[in-house]
Amino acid sequence: MATHRQIIYTRAPDGMPDAGCFRLVEAPLPRPADGQVLARTHFLSIDPYMRRQMGGGQPQYAKPLQGDVMIGRGAGLVVDSRHPDFRSGDRLQGEFGWREHALLNGRSLRKLPQDLRPLSLSLGIVGQSGATAFGLADIASIKAGETVVVSAPAGAVGSAVVARINGCRVVGIAGGPVKCQHVVADLGFDDCIDYKAGPMGPALAEAAPEGIDIYSDNVGGDILHAVLPCLYINARVPISGQISQYNRGESQGLRNTSVLLDKCVMLQGFRIGSRLARRDQALDQLLDWYRAGRRKFHETVAHGLEGARGAHQHAVGRQYRQAGGAPGRSHRMSQLRRGRFGRRATCKW
Repeated sequence: MATHRQIIYTRAPDGMPDAGCFRLVEAPLPRPADGQVLARTHFLSIDPYMRRQMGGGQPQYAKPLQGDVMIGRGAGLVVDSRHPDFRSGDRLQGEFGWREHALLNGRSLRKLPQDLRPLSLSLGIVGQSGATAFGLADIASIKAGETVVVSAPAGAVGSAVVARINGCRVVGIAGGPVKCQHVVADLGFDDCIDYKAGPMGPALAEAAPEGIDIYSDNVGGDILHAVLPCLYINARVPISGQISQYNRGESQGLRNTSVLLDKCVMLQGFRIGSRLARRDQALDQLLDWYRAGRRKFHETVAHGLEGARGAHQHAVGRQYRQAGGAPGRSHRMSQLRRGRFGRRATCKW
């Protein structure tokens, strides 16, 4: 009997996930039924949201169940098909899970063009994370000349690209001079604040002397609280991530809330998965930009299915401390993809 390997989610983590949360096993190689395809996994995307779902998450998200294959988006090639729209050799992106072969329903798959190379781009700059950047434009109603501040600016969402195209001044918040240099020199931000260098209030006032019109929040916690007093009247705060909170036993409460009233601030969360029509439009635009040579990317890849566990630990963070603030969590940058739409841990085999 033919077999393949897969990683099983075994228990919820207490703080940082460790190797004991997963188990690598051999399993029978499945065969597709009518309407299904069997795909060979070539890349897995390792994302911080997975840590949130391992802690229970929210019902509108997919979440791993103990004893089941670990969740995750992947890209690969069809090796057997019983679906009329797919044939052997087709390039696909979908919810593969952490396994060498995935049995998938055709309705949940995205067929990839032959000129999209490497396949991993379908998980990053021409994928779900890149498409999420468009939520900033939708929710925040970006206008030319506004000041946009982005936390985790080298992260996978990379909202600044949309802001730059709309003629905005874009400021990042990152940890350390090397990251800040990358954000400005490689990603095209106008400025970047190092939250490790000292109190953020004076740095934000210098970078945005007239106030912040839009704050794209991917971190939450102390960084969000530091930005709120620096917002301008009628500012917008779209929230697409809270990575500083995912490994905490108890999330930090929202502070400085009087700013929301005093300055008529709009604060709203968004997920591109709940805006499927917009996601498809965004993916088409991202692909056009890629074909036109307007997207730069750099990937750091962990090889082999067994590398997924370590890549996940790096993706969900290491301790950081804002100067004068409490500890939280940040991306482990050495394991993450860098590009116009950010960095991501990726597994290849």
